Amino acid sequence: MAKRVILLTNFIPPYRLPLYRALADRVGDLQVAISTPMEANRNWTPNWEGLNVKVQKNLTLRRKWRHPHGFSEDIYVHIPYDTLSLLADYRPDVIISGEMGLRTLQAALYRRFHPESPLILWATVSEYSERGRGKLRDRLRRWLVPQADALLVNGKSGARYVRQFGIRDEQLFYAPYTTNIEPFLQVPLSRNGDRAYRLLYVGQFLERKGMIPLFSALKRYAERHSQRQLELILVGDGPLRPQLERETIPDNLTLNWIGHVDYGKLPEIYAQAGMFLFPTLADEWGLVTNEAMAAGLPVLGSLYGQSVEELVEEGKTGWTFRPDRPEELDRALERALATPPEALEQMRVSARDRIASITPERVADRMVEAIEFVSS
Repeated sequence: MAKRVILLTNFIPPYRLPLYRALADRVGDLQVAISTPMEANRNWTPNWEGLNVKVQKNLTLRRKWRHPHGFSEDIYVHIPYDTLSLLADYRPDVIISGEMGLRTLQAALYRRFHPESPLILWATVSEYSERGRGKLRDRLRRWLVPQADALLVNGKSGARYVRQFGIRDEQLFYAPYTTNIEPFLQVPLSRNGDRAYRLLYVGQFLERKGMIPLFSALKRYAERHSQRQLELILVGDGPLRPQLERETIPDNLTLNWIGHVDYGKLPEIYAQAGMFLFPTLADEWGLVTNEAMAAGLPVLGSLYGQSVEELVEEGKTGWTFRPDRPEELDRALERALATPPEALEQMRVSARDRIASITPERVADRMVEAIEFVSS
């Protein structure tokens, strides 16, 4: 497949690198254009080894996102203002544009005057991640989505979101979040003794991640089961961490604060736990679900994260809940921590089996299907 493809995106997180490399192997020429080497609130070191990457001329704004689920968060809005000139210089056969913002607006305008360069929108969104974003953003997307020749979506929630803008089903291609899961697949499945019930959280400490309702639920569980020891490993950092560290917790609840861990060392962390917590109030996906399941951890996951809807099957690969409904979170914890060891062993096998096919190579193949669709 000899195509000149340009991918427009904000930055390259380490989990995206294997996918972009796999896509580069499948097209004739892949140019990746990014707004910034790395966003200010990320601890990752920029790395795009093996890719043809250009950092655009960019203006970054910070705005407040206020979500109906009750949290607020500072987010970055990138405006790479040289997108039109970049496209004119590169003259791509296919344009893939993420984020559906002002970058994509420029790509759509280029597409209008250059119909030989079809446009694929990469809608890395869910219904919950797009709430509270503002009327201007909604109006922009109502115009943008019909301009696209095809759309890539993470899963069913993303598909439901974009369908409201008039996209046809034959234009939709599913490209779930993925990363190189091989290091996580090397983690031994067996979890003996207390480790089988040891809980793990990996991620940022933000209101959006649902840590406040999670802590409340864990304290309620510990108080109801005062004779049982409960342990939670916490990996990551963020503005909410000092508040959480000051929380008064029951004596039978142990919190192990690990802090930031380099991405390559995460499999060692997953190997220390038996269950994974993903209590998000709004996430377009939640790649930690992929990592946990590959490492053999059933996931206690929020239905407000698209990865949970796609990957977590109640009682088979994990347990689901809505974190803004305390009774659901309490019941999920009860179900998980009352699961017999032999059932947990089978759930670990099922979790790994479920995620095994979501590899960078498979997802790159789906992106190629979209490229071939718009090129036909």
